[in-house]
Formats: sequence, structure tokens, C-alpha cells
Amino acid sequence: MSDQPTQATPAAEQEIIPPAAKPRTHRSRGVPHGLAHISVMQMTLAVVLVVFLWQWFDAHRQIDNLQQELARRLSVMDGNNQANLALVKQEQEAMRELSAKVGMLEAQSAEMQNQRAALSTLYQDLSGSRDETVLADVEQMLMIANQQLELSANVKAALIAMQQADERLQHMDRAPLNSVRKVIGRDMEKLRALPNVDMQGINLQLDSLVGAVDSMPLTQEIRLQQETAAAGAPVAGDTSWQGFWREIWEEARHLVLIENTQKRELPLLSPTETFFLRENLKLQLLSARLALLSRDDASFKRELQTAQGWVQRYFDVQSPAGAEAVDTLRKLRASSISIELPDVSDSLQAVRNYRASLTKGVR
Repeated sequence: MSDQPTQATPAAEQEIIPPAAKPRTHRSRGVPHGLAHISVMQMTLAVVLVVFLWQWFDAHRQIDNLQQELARRLSVMDGNNQANLALVKQEQEAMRELSAKVGMLEAQSAEMQNQRAALSTLYQDLSGSRDETVLADVEQMLMIANQQLELSANVKAALIAMQQADERLQHMDRAPLNSVRKVIGRDMEKLRALPNVDMQGINLQLDSLVGAVDSMPLTQEIRLQQETAAAGAPVAGDTSWQGFWREIWEEARHLVLIENTQKRELPLLSPTETFFLRENLKLQLLSARLALLSRDDASFKRELQTAQGWVQRYFDVQSPAGAEAVDTLRKLRASSISIELPDVSDSLQAVRNYRASLTKGVR
């Protein structure tokens, strides 16, 4: 469009040149001056009109193309808008679903928080109850340890009870209990530092003596056996009459008994007295056993001395059983069971103080 007016400009300029400037060739052709001027004007107008129409049609064509392109783009945009609306609707639906799910999750979370709080409260109650139960058991164990020391002086049993109490406290795994465990540890060290007395061995020896009492022969039994053997033994070279008169002499000799009153000879014991002698000796050994368990060294040695005296007086100490009994009693009397027991009540008091502090904290 812009190129054609530029091309038409020289022709128009040529036509607009004044007649005076042109050569006189026109007149020689015989064309009137006014007609020539009109034809040039018409041609110029025609050209201008053509250019204008061409530009108008071209502009109209471009406008139509723009309208079509705009309509196409509007159609595309409308389609995109529809798709966007569909996507927006889908997103809105998804948002509503997510909102519903979030609300449900919030409700579940709130419920879980309530359950967690309830469980935490229950756990604290159960933990406090369990701790109280464990502490009560520990206190009972320490009381048993003190009783074993005070009543029977059983160091081993007391030490086992205190070790069990310390293990229970260790399983609780509470930092405030470390001070209590330290006190228990000090008391256990006191018990471990005591001299070792073989209580079990001494107890077994006493049991063996009690069991051997029934099998130990009495002195009178051995003497009667010897006299019977001597009286019943035949003499070599005796005739029947000699043997007869010897039996009469033996019977007559026993009718009169001459005794030395300065000699401490024991009278013959009847079977009933023999039974009670053996039972009393057993009771004497059992009394020594009780003194051993109670760590009463004086009573222990006194009971053993009495038992040894009875064995040497009434039983045959030349027999293997009698000799072994006397030797065992002598060795037991030489052993010492006297131990100065320490005070281990500090551990029990520490546990009681800790329980009291827990009770005050709960209140």
C-alpha cells in the first residue's frame, strides 16, 4: 500500500507541471489545453481513488483477518477458560475433600491427644504404684536382713537379702535412688568385711555327731561283753568235776561284792536309762547347734564341753565311733564363732525416708 503512492507520485508530479513549463509539443498535436488539464486531473483522481479503494479493501481484508484471528483466539481462550473452570472446580472439590479430611484428622488428633493424656496419667499412676510396691518389697528385704543378723546372726542370709534389695532398686533406674543404693552398698561392705566362719561345715559336723550317737557303744556294754567272754571261756585240762566246782565258786564269789568307794565307777544303766542317756546327748548337741546359729560362743562351747564329758564318761572312747566323736567335739570347742556384727539399719532407714518423701510429694 505504501509503495504504490510512492510510484504514482512522479506521474502526478509530471502531470501537475504547469503548461508554461512544458514544451510546446502539445499544441503541435492539436490537443486543447483545458481538456488536457481535465484528463490529468481525472487520471490523478482515478489513481487516488484506486489507491484509496485498494487501501480500503486491503485494510478491510486485514481487519477481517484480525477479526478472524481475534475470534479464533477468543475461541481458544474460551476453551482454555472452560478447561480452567473445570480445573478450578476440580481443585475446589479436592480442596473441600482435603478440608474434610483435615477436619477429620484434627478430630482424630484431638482424640489421640486426649487418649495420650489419659494414658500418661494412668502410666504415672501405675508407675507410682509400681514404685511403691517395689520400695515396699525392698524395705521388707532389708527388714529380713536386720532380723537375720539380730536374731540368728546369719551374715550370709542377711547379705543375700541386701543384694536382692539392691538389685530391685537397680532395675527401677531412678536417679534419686542412687543415694539409697550407696547406703545399702556401705552396709553390704560391712558384712563382707566380717571374718568367715564355716557355719555350714560346723552344722554338718554336729548333724554327724547326732546321727552317730545311737551307734556309739557304751562302756558298760563293752565290760559286760568282756566278763561274759571271760566267764564262759573253758580252762584247758579241767575235768567235769573241776568245771562244776569252778562254776559254784564263781557264783559264790559274785554273791559278795567288795567295792572301792574312792573309785568313781558308774553303776550299771538299765535299757531305759541308756535310751534317755543317748537322747539327752542328742539334745545337748542340738543345743550347741542353736548356740551356733545365734552366734553365742559361750553357750556353744559350754554345750560341747558337756557333751564331750558325757561321751568320755559313759561311752567307749576306745572304739572308732567313740574316738571320732571325742576328736570332733574337741575340734569344735577350739573353733570360734564369736563375731561382732555391724549395724546395717542405715539402709533400712534410707529406704523409709525415700518412701516418706514420695508420699509427701504426692500429697
